[in-house]
Amino acid sequence: MATVMDRNRDMNPNGDMNRNGDDQGVRYASGVGVGDPEVDAILQSESVRQRSTLQLIASENFASPAVLAAAGSVLTNKYAEGYPGRRYYAGNRFVDQMESLAKERLARLFGAEHVNVQPHSGSNANAAAYLALLEPGDTVLAMSLDQGGHLTHGSPVNFSGRLYDFVPYGVTAAGPDGERIDFDQVADLARRVRPKLIVAGATAYPRVIDPAPFRQIADEVGARFLFDAAHVAGLIAGGVHPSPFGVADVVTFTTHKTLRGPRGGAIACSEELAKGIDKAVFPGLQGGPLEHVIAAKAVAFGEALRPSFKQYAAAIVANAKALAASLESEGLRLVSGGTDNHLVLVDLRPFDEELSGKVAQEALEAAGIVANRNQIPGDPRSPFVTSGLRLGTAAQTTTGMGEPEMETIGRLIGRALRSRGDESATSAIADDVAGLCQKFPPPGAERP
Repeated sequence: MATVMDRNRDMNPNGDMNRNGDDQGVRYASGVGVGDPEVDAILQSESVRQRSTLQLIASENFASPAVLAAAGSVLTNKYAEGYPGRRYYAGNRFVDQMESLAKERLARLFGAEHVNVQPHSGSNANAAAYLALLEPGDTVLAMSLDQGGHLTHGSPVNFSGRLYDFVPYGVTAAGPDGERIDFDQVADLARRVRPKLIVAGATAYPRVIDPAPFRQIADEVGARFLFDAAHVAGLIAGGVHPSPFGVADVVTFTTHKTLRGPRGGAIACSEELAKGIDKAVFPGLQGGPLEHVIAAKAVAFGEALRPSFKQYAAAIVANAKALAASLESEGLRLVSGGTDNHLVLVDLRPFDEELSGKVAQEALEAAGIVANRNQIPGDPRSPFVTSGLRLGTAAQTTTGMGEPEMETIGRLIGRALRSRGDESATSAIADDVAGLCQKFPPPGAERP
């Protein structure tokens, strides 16, 4: 007897018979493609790339098959401007249930008073928080981009630096226990410029960021305190990083890095600020929310609530420490001398003064190792060239790799950097990388 899938799989969206035959319909039904040969070819190539190379970009991870399925669900069809119970369109009964579920799970995960799961990204979350807390031209204290901060922490080429008066703080000088956030500088600057907002959080800082000193400084000068937890949200959920929830006035974060969910953002705040934050997200900044992504966020928050997620978060940190030790044994200098979180920041200059981050990134990619160039504190090179590399362990930890594999990866990185320009040696390293990756496929590896 023909099933509904059998009857429908050969039909195109217009109701006509699929002239390309059964193959596309079967591929679509099995989740291996979308039925468009050109799109399928690209998806398949990317799937192969992810399965055969090492993913060490600190802001990336592998989402679970359940997260991927929710992100591709029928909720993509629904327009839902507004919030649960207060939508501008009809037909949102089940959308309201899904968004409410995502909010309930997120609030439970972090013990937050109020949450908003609608931001499309971490940058949008920061933009909304600024919109709620600041007026154009207000002074904000935040970490400088070249010291480890983010574009939305006041870069002059970003909306944040164009709309608000950001004053940057940085890290202490290199040395034993150096290259840490300079809290004396933060306090001195805060007393001098009297910011309306102090921002903590980073995109390339390999150490724990304690929210308590920021709270103390903010209270002293009468400033609000925002913690950008984009990179460490999963580590906070797993209990291996101090929690800023209940300490900061507002916490913004992404859902796709260490939290291992879909690409998107979220905001948590006190009940006092809830109305202003919600109005800043909608209608202040965004229109209709991506409810299919919010469904995927709900799945990810549910996964992060499981006891096994704490083990995963601890493994991320242990793997980062193992990778750091292996890189040091290869003669690479680590900014701050190591790591407390999911990432390692490498200063390439002592290894090879002529080796830039750009060249290193390209050499590693040729060998099947995907990382990104990154500025280091006091970097003499531009952000497009840099003197550093940023490496993260969240994605490969998701595949099941552990400390022995991290030690191997460190050696492969050393080999690749020394062999750059040697096509034969680079090809051999790429083969070794592919062999390692074959043993640890990402979840849902059969699906592009």
